[in-house]
Amino acid sequence: MITLRTAIAATLATLAATANAAEPADTATEPVKTLGVVTVTGVRPTSLPTQIPTTMEGVTRDQIEQTINATDSQDALKYFPSLLVRKRYIGDYNHAVLSSRASGTGNSARSAVYADGILLSNYLGNGATYTPRWGLVSPEEIERVDVMYGPFSAAYPGNSVGAVVDYVTRMPTRLEAHAKATYFTQPSFTLYNTDDSYSGHQLSASVGDRIGDFSWSVAVNRTDSHGQPLTFATKTVGTGTVGTTGTAVTGAFLDRDRSNNPWYILGTATEYTTVQDQAKVKLAYDFSRTLRASYTFGYWGNDSEGLPVSYLRDAAGNAVYSGLVNINGRAFTVGATDFALTNDDLMHLMHGLSIKSSTGGVFDWEVAASLYDFTTDEQRAPAVALPTASTGGAGTITDQDGTGWNTLALKGTWRPLALGGTHIVDFGVQQDSYDLRILRNTTTDWLNGSATAFNTDVGGNTVTRSLYAQDTWTLGQDWKAVIGARVERWTATDGYTRNSTSATAYGKRTQTFVSPKFALAYQAAQDSMLKASLGRAVRYPTVNELYGATTGVLTVVNDPNLQPEKSWTSELSLEQHWGPALVRVTDFYEIVKDSLYSERTVVNNAPVTRISNVGKITTPGVEVSVLGTDVFVAGLSLSGSVTYADSRIKENKGFVTVPGDTIGKFQPRVPVWRATGLASYRFNDKWSATLGARYSGTQYSTLDNSDPNGFAYQGGSRYFTMDARVRYQIAEQWSAAVGVDNANNYKYWNFHPYPQATVTAELKWDL
Repeated sequence: MITLRTAIAATLATLAATANAAEPADTATEPVKTLGVVTVTGVRPTSLPTQIPTTMEGVTRDQIEQTINATDSQDALKYFPSLLVRKRYIGDYNHAVLSSRASGTGNSARSAVYADGILLSNYLGNGATYTPRWGLVSPEEIERVDVMYGPFSAAYPGNSVGAVVDYVTRMPTRLEAHAKATYFTQPSFTLYNTDDSYSGHQLSASVGDRIGDFSWSVAVNRTDSHGQPLTFATKTVGTGTVGTTGTAVTGAFLDRDRSNNPWYILGTATEYTTVQDQAKVKLAYDFSRTLRASYTFGYWGNDSEGLPVSYLRDAAGNAVYSGLVNINGRAFTVGATDFALTNDDLMHLMHGLSIKSSTGGVFDWEVAASLYDFTTDEQRAPAVALPTASTGGAGTITDQDGTGWNTLALKGTWRPLALGGTHIVDFGVQQDSYDLRILRNTTTDWLNGSATAFNTDVGGNTVTRSLYAQDTWTLGQDWKAVIGARVERWTATDGYTRNSTSATAYGKRTQTFVSPKFALAYQAAQDSMLKASLGRAVRYPTVNELYGATTGVLTVVNDPNLQPEKSWTSELSLEQHWGPALVRVTDFYEIVKDSLYSERTVVNNAPVTRISNVGKITTPGVEVSVLGTDVFVAGLSLSGSVTYADSRIKENKGFVTVPGDTIGKFQPRVPVWRATGLASYRFNDKWSATLGARYSGTQYSTLDNSDPNGFAYQGGSRYFTMDARVRYQIAEQWSAAVGVDNANNYKYWNFHPYPQATVTAELKWDL
C-alpha cells in the first residue's frame, strides 16, 4: 500500500506537471465545513449522517443553476471528485451507471442513490441495465446534492461501498412557482458514415405553497430527446468468405475493433427517440414544531424507439438490412437482428412515506417506508429485418410488469444527557426487499400484437434485514470518533428459470454478515483537519446475478450459489485551508474479495461464461480536491480534483481466454487517472460565466485487458472534454442560460459513443 506522504508528493508533483496542460476546477460557492463534515445552512439539510468525519462533497441549487448544463438529475454530479455517470445521451434511462473511486461503470450495485431518503438505486441486478432511477428527480426540483464516499456509515447497506448520493428536493415555505424551457442539440455528430444532427427539448414546471402546518408541491417535467446512434452492426473481416457470392454492396466502413482486429461497420442501431414524462407530488404536515409527516408520489413514463440505419447500398442504391452480402470480395450473412430495433413502453410509480421527530433533544426517531413499482415495463423487438419490420412481423415481447422493490426503516437517535452531550448514538432496523420478474413471449406482430407463445421466464426475490448502531463521540474540542457496526441477514427465495423445454426452481439461501465501521477526526490547527475512516461492506448478489442468463434462451444460467462481495475500505485525509481555498488530500485503499463479474469458469469440466466471483481486487489511490471562493479576484470561484487509482486483480480462478489471464490486470473501467474542474466568475448580479473540464485516462472493458483500442465501438477510451455556460438574470423573475458540453468535440467511448459537442439554451421563470 502506498503511504500518504508518498501519495501526496506524487500527486502534487503530477498537479504541477499538468498545470500547463490546463487541468481545471469545480463548484461555485464554498460549503461551510466544521470538523471535516458538511454543515448546511439556510436550506433543507441532507439526510446523510453529516456527523461522521469522512469525505463528503456537496453542491447546491444555486451552484447547479450557475455552473452546470443540467438536463438530467445525474448532471449535478458531473464535477464531483472521482465520480462519473455513464450518461450516453440526454434522457438516458437504462445505461447511466454511477462509478466511483474503485468501481467502474459496469458496477451499478456498488453505489447508493437516494432522493429525500427514498431509494432510487436499482438493486434487482448489476450493470448497465440496472441503473438508478434518475428520471424520478428533475434538475429543477433539486435543492442540493450531497455525496459521502465509502461505506463508512452503518446506516447504509453494503451497496454503499463506492458512494452514497442524496438528492434533497425543494419543499416550499411560501407560495412559489417555477417554469423552464430547454432546447438542446448536437449540431454535427460525425462518426463512421454517420453525419447528422440530434436535438430535443425539455419543459418543466412546479408550484407549491405552505399554509399553516401543511405544505405541498407539484412538479412536472417532459423530455423529448433524439440521441445519437449507440450501437452498430459489425462483421469482422476475417469471418467473410472470399469470393463473389452474395449481393454486392457499398457503404461499409472499414475500422478496427477494440482488440485491433479489422472489421466492417455496416450501420447504426439503438438510435433512441424518447419521450419521458415525470410528475412528483409531495405533501408534508407538521403536527408540531418537532414532528413532521411527509408523503411523496412519483410517476415516470417513457415511450422510446431504438432505430437502426444501414450504411449498405445495393447497385440500385437501396438500403440493405439482411441477407447474404458481398463487401470488397468477401461474403457475409447479415442476420435479421443484426440491426437492433426496439420499442419501449414504461410506466414506473414511486411512493415514499415518513414520520420524523426532530427535537434535537435526548431522543429523536423516524419511521420511513418506500415502494418502487414497475407498473408497466414492456420492450418489443422484431425477429424480422427491415424494411419488413417497419410494418410488423414476428418478434418478442419482454415484460417486467410487477417488478420492483420496497424498503422499511425504523431509526432512532439518542443523546444521553448523563454523558454531558459528548455522545450521539444512531441506531435502526431496516428491511429492503427486491422482486424481479422477466417474462419473454413471442408474437406474430411485434409492433402491436399480443403474446402468442411462451419463450423464457426468469424471477426471484431477495430480502436484506439489518440492524445497525453507531456512536459519535466528541473527545474534547479537537477530537471526534465514530464507532459502529451493521448486521445484515440476506435471504434469496423463489428463484426460477424457465424456457420452452425446461424449468428449474432454486432453493432458499440465507447468509449473515457483520460490517464494522470506524472514523476519527482531529482538529490539528484552526485551519487543518486530519480524518481517518475504516469500514467493511458486504454487497450481496442481486436477483438477476443469481438467476439471470447469459443467453436469451437460458442455455447458460448464472450461479445461484454466488458469494457476496466483501470489501474493506480505508481512507486517510488532510484538509487544509490556504487563504480562500480548501485543499483536501485523501489516501484511500480498498480490498474486495469475491467481486461479481461475468467471465469464463469451469462447470462440470466444461468452460462457460457467466457471473462468477473474482477472488481479490485491490485499489490503492489518492484523491486531491481544491475548493475556493473569491480566489485571486472577487467573484471568481475555482475548484478541481485529481484522482489516482491503481485497481488490479490479484486473485481469480476464472478467466477470459486461458486460466490466469486476468491476474495483475486493471479492473475494468477504473482509469488510473481522472480529473474534474470548474472555474466560475460572477461579473455582477446579472451575469456569470463558467468554464469546466473533465478528464479520464486509459481504461479497459475486459478483465484480461485485451482491448487496447479504446476508440472503437465496445471500447473504453480516455477523454478530455471542455464545458462552458453563460447565465444572465434578465429580471427578478426571468433568467436565461446558454451552454455547451464537450465544446472541444472530443470523440470518446464507453462501449457506446458519448455525445459530441452539445449546445443547450434555457429560459426560466420563478415566482
